[in-house]
Amino acid sequence: MPHITKKTVLHQIRQFKNSIFQFSHLPFSDILSTDALDLIIEHSESSRDRIFTPLVTLKAFIFQVLSTDGSCRQAVNHVLSERLYEGKLANSIQTGAYCKARQKLPQKQLKQAVESSGQALHQQAHKSWLWKGHNTLLTDGTTVLMPDTQENQIDYPQQSNQKPGLGFPIARIVGLISLSAGSVASYAMGAYQGKGSGETSLFSQVIGVIAENDILLADRYYCTWAIIALIMQQNSHILVQNHAQRKPDFRRGKKLGAKDHLIEWEKTKRKPGWMTQSDYDALPNKIVFREFSVKGRVYVTTLIDAKKYHKQELAELYTQRWIVELDFRSLKTHMKMEMLRCKSPDMVRKEIAVYLLAYNLIRASIARAAKVKKQIPRKISFMTTVQIFNEGILSLIVLSEKGLKYAIDGLLNAIASIPIGQQKRKPEPRAVKRRPKSYPLLKKPRNKAREAINS
Repeated sequence: MPHITKKTVLHQIRQFKNSIFQFSHLPFSDILSTDALDLIIEHSESSRDRIFTPLVTLKAFIFQVLSTDGSCRQAVNHVLSERLYEGKLANSIQTGAYCKARQKLPQKQLKQAVESSGQALHQQAHKSWLWKGHNTLLTDGTTVLMPDTQENQIDYPQQSNQKPGLGFPIARIVGLISLSAGSVASYAMGAYQGKGSGETSLFSQVIGVIAENDILLADRYYCTWAIIALIMQQNSHILVQNHAQRKPDFRRGKKLGAKDHLIEWEKTKRKPGWMTQSDYDALPNKIVFREFSVKGRVYVTTLIDAKKYHKQELAELYTQRWIVELDFRSLKTHMKMEMLRCKSPDMVRKEIAVYLLAYNLIRASIARAAKVKKQIPRKISFMTTVQIFNEGILSLIVLSEKGLKYAIDGLLNAIASIPIGQQKRKPEPRAVKRRPKSYPLLKKPRNKAREAINS
């Protein structure tokens, strides 16, 4: 970055924090910390552009992924509106400068901002949001598509059963999401197929984020010896459904109740591909965990105190594992992350980081409203908050200190006023009335189809 004074940097950071409702008098006031923003400024590539500074560019990028349009033009128009509100000269609405400025944002520091903001929100969750004093994390994998460019195909090849030119590059993402606050605490991404691209391989990159005394909820794919042993090693806990290939025998082990016992599981001879031999050798030769059955479903957990953690309560807690699917739906469907826009792998990784950062900022706004209005974050509408977030940014720029206080209170009231999960609707068929457009499927690469039209 060109030389700028510390005073200028702090002013830019303060403006950025105000624009994302991160005021010092509100709860969770330092979710996206000054240090994280300072690192983004420090590691951004040098630029002479005085309009699209790193934080202006990042804010425009966040607005872009949250907007209904999702275009670069709308992001630039948002910057124009902000400058006019502040009494500054209008910027050009050509997108070239903005697109170049996005390329200069540092991908590593963006990812760090996602994880630091998500973990801060998770760790600061109010005690009434916890389960028996435990903070809980959810994990699962999902995929995203991206433009079919040669660069993207090299790093994130399309699925092998698709013909060249007819598929889209695809990436796999594994995330750790807070059950209480809904924030993304960590994530790892890679190609959809190939060595080191499986769900458990990517999960091994984020497992260290699970803090002591935290509980991890995961599907039965994560019920492996190595994962359970690693989680026990770091004094965390796990609750999963039993793997389909493991056959329970409740006659063995120490009985805790009806179809509830402690058993030993010896280390398998073959290590998983995502672990080094030395790390695998460092794990104990056997682990002791709890296995129980509720309504025909068998669960595995490291919460072995049957009096403190009744199996019915654990089974009820596990039903909340599916919330991670709703979180991915919010990202992929509501925020339109399912199909990315960037045409190079480096920009794809930045785009994903900004999507997840924007998601965390929305979750932080929900958490603030929930804390102030004494509600549960998971019972507040995510998309309503996105709409209020987008519309409220500009209104905060020109307000006086007194007007700002009333405006923020009004925005928090609005966010907390739309509960979810209380609608009573009649069952509907899983079918659509509107007919799809009658375009045929593309059966040859687009460039060849274009040549056929012109010939």
